[in-house]
Amino acid sequence: MRSGILRRMTLETIEIETAARPDATVIWLHGLGADGNDFVPVVPELVRQGERAWRFVFPHAPSRPVTLNGGMRMRAWYDISGLDRRSAEDAAGFRDTDGAIRELMAREVERGIPAQRIVLAGFSQGGAASLYTGLRYPERLAGIMALSTYLPLVDRLAAERSAVNQPIPIFMAHGLSDPVLPFNLGVESREHLKTLGYSVEWHQYPMPHSVCAAEIADIRNYLLGVLPNVNVP
Repeated sequence: MRSGILRRMTLETIEIETAARPDATVIWLHGLGADGNDFVPVVPELVRQGERAWRFVFPHAPSRPVTLNGGMRMRAWYDISGLDRRSAEDAAGFRDTDGAIRELMAREVERGIPAQRIVLAGFSQGGAASLYTGLRYPERLAGIMALSTYLPLVDRLAAERSAVNQPIPIFMAHGLSDPVLPFNLGVESREHLKTLGYSVEWHQYPMPHSVCAAEIADIRNYLLGVLPNVNVP
């Protein structure tokens, strides 16, 4: 597998290609306070070298003050004031991140990966950003993967969503003992998406705010399903 760091984009990214001439891309956003390195180690568990020609793009969020953490600066996709539905949400931060993610997707299209071969993925805060952008993106995507996260700006989605991504397959997973983003918040997000007619593949695991081996296996199956091998008739 080849890897490298790119600095030509607005967002600095880490890239891993599982074979020459990739024909699909997974853009994977990390959680609050982490960086693009966070999920690099799972790539060999998701796809064996040469099994598929995929490019994994792991961007680093910019550093910004986070209200929930006393204004401390850290890598974050948007500001957070609280972890419940009563807390104000950073709509401007989501819009800024949306623009940066769209730049990454546009770059993949320029490199020959059609939008329908791009999966937008994320963990925790990154998963919320992935749902925000993926459901509003004007071109059909291959899928959205939302891990240990929630649906942001719920009241705006019905008016802002993109009809072309109404049938997009959404993978959602959550830990039953998540102390950061409560399990019920994930369930409520799933139910809201289903109410709007989205297809959600739901998984739950006996884990905290993290990933586990069973989840990685389910992610692999999901990715193989939404990104079929184009070289097979």
